[in-house]
Amino acid sequence: MESPLFLPVLATCRLLLAWVHFPVPDGLLIDHQLTSPLTSYFRLKEGLWLYHHGVDPYVGGILKHSPLFLSLFSTVPLGRVAWALSDIVGAWALVRIWRSRQQLGQSRRDGLVGTAYLLNPYLLLPSLASSTSTFENAAVLLTLMFAAEGRPSLALLALALSTHLSLTTLLLVVPVLMLLATSPTSQLASPRLFGESYWKVLRYASEFVVYWFVLVCAASIMAGGVWNWMRESWGASLILPDLTPNPGFWWYFFTEMFDHFRPFFLMVFSTHLVIYVMPVCIKFQHDALYAAFLLLGILGAFKPYLTLADPGLFLSMFAVFPEIYPYLRHAIVTALLHAHASLLLPLFHALWVIEGRGNANFYYAASLVMGIAGGAGIVDACFAGMRIAVGSVPEAERGKWEVIQE
Repeated sequence: MESPLFLPVLATCRLLLAWVHFPVPDGLLIDHQLTSPLTSYFRLKEGLWLYHHGVDPYVGGILKHSPLFLSLFSTVPLGRVAWALSDIVGAWALVRIWRSRQQLGQSRRDGLVGTAYLLNPYLLLPSLASSTSTFENAAVLLTLMFAAEGRPSLALLALALSTHLSLTTLLLVVPVLMLLATSPTSQLASPRLFGESYWKVLRYASEFVVYWFVLVCAASIMAGGVWNWMRESWGASLILPDLTPNPGFWWYFFTEMFDHFRPFFLMVFSTHLVIYVMPVCIKFQHDALYAAFLLLGILGAFKPYLTLADPGLFLSMFAVFPEIYPYLRHAIVTALLHAHASLLLPLFHALWVIEGRGNANFYYAASLVMGIAGGAGIVDACFAGMRIAVGSVPEAERGKWEVIQE
């Protein structure tokens, strides 16, 4: 992994995997762990068929994707190579984020960082299942890459695109704006108050709103001049119209919910996501990139329509922060919880959906294990980021985790 050719070879192998056109099992393409109503390629294809035949694809509640996906796939014939290229772009962006954080042109760790993304099964399997979450993750990483490299216009445009494709990415707006006004280098060991110009942050926020509004208008034009796509696409994350099972918490809870209480608990669950933003950004105001990393972990645990690609992005980003490794207290427990969940989810899914020998409680129990694994990773990463400042690891142990730089 230390060879400079390792990452290009790995990217080439990923392209060949898409180019060979080996048969992907149908079960993988409709697996509830890999795709959701908001990322399903089957739903997108059905929406494309309606769009090409002059029927509003957002009538009927089938299509939940952004009109930008609809326009892209109806204009350019995209196959598996598009998902492979998106994976490669995501890995490249992750490596660039690592280099910006370390202020390096190139390092021996680049291959390891890229491998953490390209060979992550939580990310590879949704990509093979043609889930559009692959494109959403690439957009998020491009946002962080441009912000870490100090390229505000590109970062804000990528942020507007990522929030347009997935509304829950709005949680990253505050840390990205802070990152644009500060340095991406690690400041965890020397916390300080956010002392940058608030006028600069306000100017970046205004520019983001302009980009976002332009994308909204463009999407409405692509959707045929109608605005009902907002309810079907963005509204799905707020009102949860489709209770298709997934590895998250929301679907089972609202399956058992009385209609009378549904609006209240929708508000509670949505607010629960938002309340983390300010505490995390205030506590880690000295390291906005780390704050964005933690918020990605929160999305990977509590997102309304969760797939494995969401916690997969959070786990891959651990490779960018090697300075926290000696401060992690429960890394083995978190890894075992993820291994346990990754075995239980397909097993209980097959028993319930395919064999018909189980019930929803089986699958939801595995979803709870996945949620506990995600929560354990977030808590451990949060405390590790705070413990660095007090230097609670002995010097002898800390030396084992020194970052090799060139």
